[in-house]
Amino acid sequence: METLAARSNRELYDLWAGTYPAVAHNPLMRVEQDIVAPILARLAPRRALDVGTGSGRYLSVLADAGARTVVGVDHSIAMLGRVGDAPIVCADACSLPFRRASFDVVNASLMVGDVGDLRAWTREMARVLARRGHLVYSDFHPSWAQHGWKRLFRAPDGASHELGYHPHTIDDHLAALEAAGLRAIAIREPRFRNDEDPAVKTFRRRWSNPPVIAVFHATNEP
Repeated sequence: METLAARSNRELYDLWAGTYPAVAHNPLMRVEQDIVAPILARLAPRRALDVGTGSGRYLSVLADAGARTVVGVDHSIAMLGRVGDAPIVCADACSLPFRRASFDVVNASLMVGDVGDLRAWTREMARVLARRGHLVYSDFHPSWAQHGWKRLFRAPDGASHELGYHPHTIDDHLAALEAAGLRAIAIREPRFRNDEDPAVKTFRRRWSNPPVIAVFHATNEP
């Protein structure tokens, strides 16, 4: 798996795990989940995989959508330690320890920015999808790279840290999906709502509220 400073980022995720809730705990994540959760609910998955599950935020969302089997996978042991009693696996997202066609829905929330080889990642998602399966995933919008925004978090000791990420354009995503034999059904590019959060108000005043997330829904149906 080609990742950006993979060892360093993994260590940072392990460090972040101590203060990382299993809920959408900031405006960016709320905007993303408001788009993704209804898609998953409409799909009514039976066997669902959450790639880059972190502390398991989407495991309950997938279960509530009807999935009888829900598995979370992440490369951070510390993050997985925050998950409850759902099945979890520590693994590389570009080399998943699952058989071909194991899941009818694969979800991945804001993790593909950690992946440099987007085509390899998308091929692996397609490999584990059953026939007529669906891939739903989100990424940091290309506006992040355009504006030079950074991924920052505060560790339990109060120190601030920056996580690197690989920027991907919308065309990069579409080309990767096509190369993997997946067909894009929808792309959503949400902006921050008129949130009462002071940070959102400051952001909107400074940046004129460009899109912050890109959400992709693709299928391997003919």
